[in-house]
Amino acid sequence: MAVDDDPRIREVLEMLFTMEGIDVAVASGGEEAIEILENEGENIDLLLLDIMMPKMDGWDVVRELQARGWTNRLLIAMLTAKGDPGDKAAGLDEYVFDYITKPFDPDELVRRVKDFLEVMDAAK
Repeated sequence: MAVDDDPRIREVLEMLFTMEGIDVAVASGGEEAIEILENEGENIDLLLLDIMMPKMDGWDVVRELQARGWTNRLLIAMLTAKGDPGDKAAGLDEYVFDYITKPFDPDELVRRVKDFLEVMDAAK
């Protein structure tokens, strides 16, 4: 699942992954992501999560996933314009698998997502 408040980013991510044969759900923010995970969570292995979003930012989402016990079944990668996760990330790093900065190289992002998904498949 790709979570970003920018509709252009969501559209690009959905197109990139679909073209590569990767099933992808998209959410416009943290609240929608949680709702999708409640309903379809067993089908989602990886969360690409923007940090800077209104209402519920990426770190709020990570905390909510942690509180629900979902961080043990999801790989979480932050997809963010923030090059340095900073002090806010301290203590949450154990739940975040990777930080991918925007602007991202589409080919590199697809390769990393494929690698993440291989890790998840191997762990099952």
